[in-house]
Amino acid sequence: MILVTGGAGFIGSNILAALEEKGAGKLVVCDRLRSGSKWQNIAKRELSDIVHPEQIFDFLQANAKHMEVVIHMGAISATTETDADKILANNFSLSLALWKWCALHNVRFIYASSAATYGDGNQGFDDDASMEHLAKLRPLNAYGWSKHLFDRRVARKVWAGSRKPPQWAGLKFFNVYGPNEYHKGNQQSVVAQVYPHAEKDAAYQLFKSHNPKYPDGGQLRDFIWVGDVVDVVMWLIENPKVSGLFNVGTGKARSFLDLANAVYRAVGREPQIKFRDTPIEIRDKYQYFTQAKMERLHRAGYAKPFTSLEDGVEMYVKRYLAAADSYR
Repeated sequence: MILVTGGAGFIGSNILAALEEKGAGKLVVCDRLRSGSKWQNIAKRELSDIVHPEQIFDFLQANAKHMEVVIHMGAISATTETDADKILANNFSLSLALWKWCALHNVRFIYASSAATYGDGNQGFDDDASMEHLAKLRPLNAYGWSKHLFDRRVARKVWAGSRKPPQWAGLKFFNVYGPNEYHKGNQQSVVAQVYPHAEKDAAYQLFKSHNPKYPDGGQLRDFIWVGDVVDVVMWLIENPKVSGLFNVGTGKARSFLDLANAVYRAVGREPQIKFRDTPIEIRDKYQYFTQAKMERLHRAGYAKPFTSLEDGVEMYVKRYLAAADSYR
């Protein structure tokens, strides 16, 4: 049995699809579906059960003998969320409780961290899991801080020799795009936001640069196709001796303008890009550059190449966004 928290979310539902394709056995989702379209992310899956987060530990206790892996993708991921108590309860306290349960019951634990833990990037983007290195990072928002707080707690436990899951892996996801993100509203990837404009041959507005080092649209991110993210998770499941904190990006930063242009070209249109001011409420916390250092994952044995930006965008547009059924 494999439990995926946040399994009806973007990355979680893509992991579920891959697990099902691999014939992984009994799959269980822990998530809140609420009243939107999120349920469609898992509508094609054959699931053993769907558990509400408030019942997760009762479920785990009842199925402890059958649980093989907990893949913890559940979190409040909106960088604009301001309720720090709510974020802490979901992103730190629950994660810590799951870690302790997995350690006690000898269950493998793979969890989502985030590139938001790196803050403005002044300390670089090195997935060094030492307490000394982690202590230098300064996340820019409560979401990034909550993920960072858990990374630091894990580092402390590992250093102290405390009981830990037989395999553990924290994954610092960079800018992920792909199918099943539609419920995220304005937190969807820029690919999904540009597509309806490109499809109608209309202009799309990117943020202006408010940093003289970068031109408008020249802000850089490490954009990664969700299929590559899933491949990393599947590789970890297949390699239970690998543990650690790992970046999950391509290792190659690209501009938002590159990304938007790729969407237009994927639908056979000439790019039409305009620029608007970055909202004042996020302007002073805006990252202008992210790029994952990928050496640790490669040294651990992961050898599969990452999808190029143009190829990933084309797959997303043609297989999903432009299809009659856009869900994986």
